[in-house]
Amino acid sequence: MIVNPIPTGWQIIYQQAHALLAAQLAWHWPPFLAADRWVGLLAATAQHDDEQEAWHGRGGHHGLTPAGAPANFTQVPFSIEQATNVLHAARFQGRWRSLLTSLHLSTLYEPLRGSSDDITSFLDELRQRQQRWLKELNLTKAKAHQAYDLLHWCDRLSLILCRNEVPEMGRALEIYPDPLGHGHRTAHVVRQPDGPGTPIRISPWPFADKELIVTVEAKVLHQLQFRDDAELAIALHYCPTQTLSWTLRAE
Repeated sequence: MIVNPIPTGWQIIYQQAHALLAAQLAWHWPPFLAADRWVGLLAATAQHDDEQEAWHGRGGHHGLTPAGAPANFTQVPFSIEQATNVLHAARFQGRWRSLLTSLHLSTLYEPLRGSSDDITSFLDELRQRQQRWLKELNLTKAKAHQAYDLLHWCDRLSLILCRNEVPEMGRALEIYPDPLGHGHRTAHVVRQPDGPGTPIRISPWPFADKELIVTVEAKVLHQLQFRDDAELAIALHYCPTQTLSWTLRAE
């Protein structure tokens, strides 16, 4: 979950919903791949945070901090089970989707190499599979990473939006290097000095249209602490849902 504090409690965005927002952003890019590869890239973007560990209560505290607050995804330890499951699910949509998902897992978790034998073995297996898929798909590493970089770029921008990280007062925040390979054209996101609700500008502008609107659904909890996962799960089931919306505009 992405957990944002609000004056009356917490705003919760499920990681799968954040991934769907990332796919919206990718959809607005001018396609630079063949149709089958482009659709596979959109699918990988939309599903890159699937297979999250299920928690339905029964006395557990997986979804809570030690203080009883909803736990942000950054406060939850790496789950090799979730990483393995999302890669396993990708294989049913083919090698291209699997390759993109594998590259994302490598990007996220390579810094954990050496922390345990299981994690290091998992990362080694990712590398081996990537090499095999590149060969079978007749792709260079550079071409594969150009496509994956769009997934990463959209993932990063989606997180910036979902976590309310767009700076105020016209300050710029780096998103990620341009997925088309122009390293000098690293994009930045800027909110104009008018404040919240004003269009967000991205420079340089990468999308096909000069303005677009993207959305994500969020849960609104009017309770600060919970006894266990069961109480949190019930609260999330019955709490209000709001649609968050952002207007992105070229300069």
